Amino acid sequence: MLKGIDHVVIVVDDLDRAIAGFDALGFTVVRGGRHPGLGTHNALIAFADGAYFELIAFLVPASTHRWFAAAVKGGGLTDFCMQTDDLEAEAASFRRAGAAVSEPFAMERQRPDGYRLNWVLAVAEPPSAGTVPFLIRAITPRDERVPRERAHRNGATGIRTLTVAVENAAAARRFYQCLLDAHGQELRRDDLGAAGVGFLVGQDESRHELQFVAPISERGVAARWLSVHGPSPCEVTLRGYAASPSLLDAARAQHARILL
Repeated sequence: MLKGIDHVVIVVDDLDRAIAGFDALGFTVVRGGRHPGLGTHNALIAFADGAYFELIAFLVPASTHRWFAAAVKGGGLTDFCMQTDDLEAEAASFRRAGAAVSEPFAMERQRPDGYRLNWVLAVAEPPSAGTVPFLIRAITPRDERVPRERAHRNGATGIRTLTVAVENAAAARRFYQCLLDAHGQELRRDDLGAAGVGFLVGQDESRHELQFVAPISERGVAARWLSVHGPSPCEVTLRGYAASPSLLDAARAQHARILL
């Protein structure tokens, strides 16, 4: 069973600059350390609902990893990860629904304090990558991977909605209806020049909305995003205390479209 969003990946060019930018936006940012096998380092923004942002930058001049291509195109929102009770069973469910998903493999990260974290991933592969999440199973305790500092000066408390730009909303609808055994809710996002379907995933405070939208305007945000980045997350809306969402400064947010 999918339990909600584990984290959202934001690829950045310079990690120090990204940390400063998100700090200026009122977020509590914690350095995460390095991934020895990936050639990257990261910083994390954890929320009270258990989800987090991963700000990740490459330390190597070139990489075959899919996220490196996103970095070359300017970075920003790139991928998303879901929590699950059973990674192997859920990966098999993804495949039965028609997604290309890898076999599970081990990953690790060494925190700045020297603590080594281990987990297992199953990742979406082309052509599913970007619209289908990758899955994670913790080996070391999750509270060691996710910072305990989860309060933010700007009042952000969690992820409300993750919006994914897709070429074909009907195909995304069929896939997620099969995967989640839910009909979803048709929606129109005139602010993005897009329309599609939304699904609720998770329970209680970790309940998140996933939106999959396709362009209905050639000049809209979704169409522009797809033309550069291809199918992938294009917007995230955070829970907070404001009466209506406001768009955060894109430069400080490292080209990520984030509403609070």
